[in-house]
Amino acid sequence: MSRSRCDALVLFGATGDLAYKKIFPALYRLEKNGRLGIPVIGVALSGLSPEEVRKRFRESVAAGEREVDPDLLGRLAERIQYVDGDYEKEQTFASLREVLGEARSPLHYLAIPPSLFPVVVQQLAASRRSAGERVVVEKPFGRDLASARALNEALRASFPEKSVFRIDHFMGKEAVQNLLYFRFANSFVEPIWNRTWVESIQITLAESFGVEGRGRFYEEVGAIRDVVQNHMLQIVALLTMEPPVSHETEDVRDEQVKALKAVRPLTGHSLVRGQYRGYRDEAGVAPTSDVETYAAMQLHVDSWRWEGVPVFIRTGKRLAATATEVRVELRRPPHAVFGRRGEPGASNYYRFQLAPDVVIGLGARAKAPGEKMAGEAVELTVSRRSPRQMTAYERLIGDALEGDPTLFARQDAVEVAWRIVDPVLRAAPPVETYEAGSWGPASADSMTRSFGGWHMPAGIREIDR
Repeated sequence: MSRSRCDALVLFGATGDLAYKKIFPALYRLEKNGRLGIPVIGVALSGLSPEEVRKRFRESVAAGEREVDPDLLGRLAERIQYVDGDYEKEQTFASLREVLGEARSPLHYLAIPPSLFPVVVQQLAASRRSAGERVVVEKPFGRDLASARALNEALRASFPEKSVFRIDHFMGKEAVQNLLYFRFANSFVEPIWNRTWVESIQITLAESFGVEGRGRFYEEVGAIRDVVQNHMLQIVALLTMEPPVSHETEDVRDEQVKALKAVRPLTGHSLVRGQYRGYRDEAGVAPTSDVETYAAMQLHVDSWRWEGVPVFIRTGKRLAATATEVRVELRRPPHAVFGRRGEPGASNYYRFQLAPDVVIGLGARAKAPGEKMAGEAVELTVSRRSPRQMTAYERLIGDALEGDPTLFARQDAVEVAWRIVDPVLRAAPPVETYEAGSWGPASADSMTRSFGGWHMPAGIREIDR
């Protein structure tokens, strides 16, 4: 499929936190690797001058990159232009068109609050010059199924679906892409990737830090909206999808949507919500807040391949470690030839460590040294992180400039993911308090007890509660 390349990048919210921490360093990397080379125009209502914005850009790159080429940085900074104005006023967009000059296919990046998406999109549509313009919107894509549908309607009223890029940095991570590649590039995986051989699946996304001064924001989202509806369900889709007929964008995304459609909507019976002690003391948090900073749940996948295989996911802040890991537990051998069937580590597994390091491992059993026919658990590591790789934002912004939507969320995928979590957003069980530095509420342990309990991410020792 031939795609045209954007000839300018317009960054709404150019003076915001996201631009400073993530987008500016990504633009520098794109320029360094020969993937930018186009005008960059920032738009915001800040009162800053163009030179002050350029200074902020240089400071951002210096803070975010280990090695900086001062000449390259200086040339790119001088190419950055800036429009200061109110998003609700036509004059702001008239000034933007003047600065864009001859550019006909700009990429408009909306690094702004979701409530402003419809306003900016409508203004862009009213002043649009060509059908080649694209728009990038940041997650969250709505707060629930109804608001997600309303947002999608607002976007589609102004831009066709092929021109809308819903960006989630998680999908730009090398480790997440490797999960998809590993499944379908190795013939030894597919024969056992089903309910006949898989006992259970666990996904852990743990963070040792808290809300980090973002209490007001977190009060609006909570763990389920923040990472379950998007990040964790994206992993579920990659793990449970059927093989696409090709690597073409829509073939891959079709299978991801089909996989999510098979996931049964959540109920309060399969969910534990937690809140770390001290969260209510954070700035911007209500004294009686019932917002979850931890969520653990069991998903049911109603498909021919996965019927009866439980998928357990958990995520939380102020947990014992920062790590993201997937563990696909295989069924134990039918007969224990060399010892007790239930001995620790007796089953095989696939392990995908997505953070902080990137590792794919196969759990197996081997004979321990000595006279006895006794075994020990061993792990065969098949992949580790390359020291040189693109950052998530570098990859995704570059793809959007080229018009490649493979790693971006499609409208139907967003809505079907909200369908899964929507029931518990409207009728969720109350939060349970857990201690900072623990692994969350003790009640979550019963969820996985009959499957050997929660598996600790590799290299992390189980701690006393």
